[in-house]
Formats: sequence, structure tokens, C-alpha cells
Amino acid sequence: MIKSPPKIVVSLVFTGLLGACSGHHHPAPFTSPLTHTVKPQAQTQAPAGRNMYYIPPSTLPGERTVEDVLHVYGDYATRKLSPYFAKAQVSYPPREVTLIALKQEMKLELWARDSGEFRFIRDYRIKAASGVSGPKLRQGDMQVPEGIYRIEGLNPNSHYHLAMKINYPNAFDLFNAEMDGRADPGSDIFIHGRAASIGCLAMGDEAIEELFVLTAHVGPGNVKVVIAPHDPRVYPLVANAEYLPEWTFGLYSLISREIKALSPGGKLAETGL
Repeated sequence: MIKSPPKIVVSLVFTGLLGACSGHHHPAPFTSPLTHTVKPQAQTQAPAGRNMYYIPPSTLPGERTVEDVLHVYGDYATRKLSPYFAKAQVSYPPREVTLIALKQEMKLELWARDSGEFRFIRDYRIKAASGVSGPKLRQGDMQVPEGIYRIEGLNPNSHYHLAMKINYPNAFDLFNAEMDGRADPGSDIFIHGRAASIGCLAMGDEAIEELFVLTAHVGPGNVKVVIAPHDPRVYPLVANAEYLPEWTFGLYSLISREIKALSPGGKLAETGL
């Protein structure tokens, strides 16, 4: 039996919400930026440091495309990321990316590789995330999921500036929901901009621009997202049987191995915060 979890770990943020994460428009199908040319837009007042051609916020759902976002933010975000990749001796864009989200630490780490091992690139402060330690179990529980996921779509028309949809619930989540008798495990979990969220990871606008552009360049299918209750390199992930389902023990073992495989030497000495 699953008991109610104690109210611990990450902060629950309601202020400034336009709606739950499920209020996003559906992600646009990904199209390679190498095969389309976007015409320059009329010059208006551009965001500081951004491309001189500014595309105003869309007034209609689905009006803006991934290519439009790359046209506005692509060069700017690439210039910001390039020094981190150069320092790690990883080419840009890399072949693969892994994002590690640590709920308790409110931090998201960016790792990447070419043909060799993954290397740490930089990290970002998570501006807002809701819920407690433990996996997401049902629609409306306000939980940020825990597990190993992929990016399955890019949304250039999000209510939260830009958004990247993760594939929650994945096969692991669906299997355990069926075994537990849970009919609605929830859906529509995003990594997005702004600083408010229910069940998603809100990164702020500057960070999501970098992550969105990087994911578009690498290809969403080549971006893995590992979400953990806290950093297992600092102290072990322990599933408290008082309020977590039994299968959480196995989940935490998988998450721990995934994260520790990226940094076998232990905790990082430097971060990009």
C-alpha cells in the first residue's frame, strides 16, 4: 500500500502560473534546421544580446516554428554554450547529450560527448519545481517525475516561453502503473522557461533558450534526461518504504547507476553556476 509522502525536498511554486504544465500547446514535430531557411523578420526592438531579427510572441497557437526559434536565439545560445564545450574538449554540437536533474539540489547538469566518454559541460539552477521526493504516480499529484527519459518533442509556442517535452510516462512508468492498479499516471511533463511550474522543471528563459537550441541541433532523440530525488554521488538514494511503492528501490538503483557512470571519479570539483 502506498502511503502519503511527507512534504519535503523541493519547493512548490504557484505564484505567476498561467496554468498547469498540461496547459502547453502540443510540441511541434521536430524538423532539422539544416533543411529550411527562415526569412528575416522585420527589425523591431530585440531582446538584449539576441539576434537583431526579433520575432514577437505568437498570438495564435502553433504560429511559431522550431526554425523561427533557431533564427532568433540560435547564434546567441551557441555563442554562450561554445566556451563550455571548448573547455570540456567536446565539439559543438555534440553527438549525444545527457541532462541530470537533481530535485533536492534544484540543479540541472549538462553532459555531452562526441565518440568518447561523456564530459561535464555546465549546470543550471532550476528556478521552480513542485512536489516531494519520490516518483510521479498519478495525474494531479504535482510531482516532478523520477526516472530515465528522452526528449520527445520541442514546443516553440509554450506558455512558458519555450519547452521540451519528456516521454513521461515511459514503458517503466506504464508497467508499474498497471501493476499498482493506477489508471491515470499523468502526462505532459516539460522542461521549460519562466520560474513557475506544477510538475515540470522551470529553468528560466535564458537557460531554456540554450537547452532548446542545443536539443534542436543535436536532435531530441539524442538527448537523455535523468531525474533523481537528490545527487546519489553525495549520499545514496534510499526508497522509504513508509510512503513509496516497492518498485522505487529498483528505480533508484537504475538512476544511481546512470548518474555515477557519467562521473566515475566522484563529485565534480567545479560547476557552471
